[in-house]
Formats: sequence, C-alpha cells, structure tokens
Amino acid sequence: MQMLRNPRLVRLSLLAFWGVATFSVIMALLPQPPEMPSDRYGDKVNHILAFATMAALALLAYPRASRWRVVERLSFLGAMIEVAQSIPALGRQCDIRDWIADTAAVAVVVGFAALVRFARH
Repeated sequence: MQMLRNPRLVRLSLLAFWGVATFSVIMALLPQPPEMPSDRYGDKVNHILAFATMAALALLAYPRASRWRVVERLSFLGAMIEVAQSIPALGRQCDIRDWIADTAAVAVVVGFAALVRFARH
C-alpha cells in the first residue's frame, strides 16, 4: 500500500497513536474519569472505540509490524489496564469483559485491514 509508505503519514500516525494510547490509559486509570459523550452507550463502547482507534493508528504508524503483533500488543495493553484497575487504591474494578471488548475491537480492525489489503492485490 503506497499510503502506508508515506513518511509524513507514518509520523503523524505515530504521534496520534501514542496520544490516543496515553489518553486511553489515563482515562482507564483515573479514579473518577470525566463523563464522555459515549458513556450513554455503555462502558464497552468506550473500550471498543479506544482500541479500534488504536489498532487503526498502529497499523498506519508501524507499517512493517505484523498484524498479529499489533493484535498481541494491544490485547496485552488491554489486559494490563484491567490488572491495574484491580489495584484497590485506584477505586476501579477489573472486568475481563472489558479486555475481551478491547481484543475483539483490535481483531476486527486488523482483520478488516487485511481484507482491504487482500482486495487491492
């Protein structure tokens, strides 16, 4: 894909990926995060939106990384967020269904990107 080889797009995607990842981790670990517009649709929607966005940006930011590596690393990030949320001092709750939503969102985005790439070749 020519678009993925554009150095400017890669740098912009890299910056956006790390910005979204940092924001997502901070929001996940705040004892009382601010209300988001998507909250009315449920917590899982926030997880899906965050991890789908990170997956899309990771594919653009790291064009040479294998798709499986993107799924693995973002799934691991989701798992570590849940582990951190189990720390009593944070006042948050660990929920394996959040991690499942994170991983599923990443897998769907990566799978869709693979289908698009396959269709182009």
